[in-house]
Amino acid sequence: MYQEEVTLQQLADNSDFRVGYSDDDIVIIDSIQKFTEASTTLVPMNVIAICIQGKAQVRLNGQPIELHKNQVMVIPQNVIITDMMVSPDFSFKTMLLTNRILQSFLREKMSLWNDVMYVHRLNVLVMDDDDILFYTNFYEMLKFSIERGKGNPYHTEIIRSLICAAILGLCGTLRHMLPGEPQPQRLSMSMIHFKRFLDLLHTSKVKHRSVDSYAKELFISPKYLSSICKKHSGKTANMWITEQVMEDVRFYLRQSDLNIKQVSIVLGFPNTSFFGKYVKDHFGLTPTQLRNQR
Repeated sequence: MYQEEVTLQQLADNSDFRVGYSDDDIVIIDSIQKFTEASTTLVPMNVIAICIQGKAQVRLNGQPIELHKNQVMVIPQNVIITDMMVSPDFSFKTMLLTNRILQSFLREKMSLWNDVMYVHRLNVLVMDDDDILFYTNFYEMLKFSIERGKGNPYHTEIIRSLICAAILGLCGTLRHMLPGEPQPQRLSMSMIHFKRFLDLLHTSKVKHRSVDSYAKELFISPKYLSSICKKHSGKTANMWITEQVMEDVRFYLRQSDLNIKQVSIVLGFPNTSFFGKYVKDHFGLTPTQLRNQR
């Protein structure tokens, strides 16, 4: 099935969306003017959507999800979205964040995000009165900073600091959603290794490495690493690595000023020829074509 990949720039430029803010890593959507029947969509960013009123139904990687008033939907990057339906009065606020900025916000707390998104697959949470008050005040402050602070030389840093605070608050809520807080000895050994792999993958500057390389660093066999990834996430270790490398390729080609040779070096490819072949194999485009794609 064809999967339309939506980029940050496409979202920022879409006239159907009222975009409150956008930069290289973040898009904030205040509202959407109309909903149309969309084809299957792959969103290679993390999505946080708060339902203000009405309700929505959607399938995430084939799994049905419902979102109601005062609920938050949290979607990790590279999830396939299909069959979206909304009520006539549906209203929401949405933030889309690259994995890069999410990692910079969460740092060592990224493991909590991985637990919630990939291990327990908790995509919807209900906000209590305190949560609603927090995010109402947060959004008003964010809106004020976006509209009134453009002349401030630290405008982007201010916006990102506010969003960072909101993400940390959300993670605190997500932490309470976990089914208890099992101690390491109560987790299966395979789950412990899977969590360690996700942490290692997300924190590695150079992700383009073999499964053998990751397994060696985790002191387990490559076969075992792939089997536990498949068991706990439905994806092999190589699929996990490829997804992360592709996200880095997109970012550096579309969002950075580095030339293609520099990008290949930063991402750990031995030379530009090998990098070009990798991009062609995974995107169907040359690095230059991918960089210029809109």
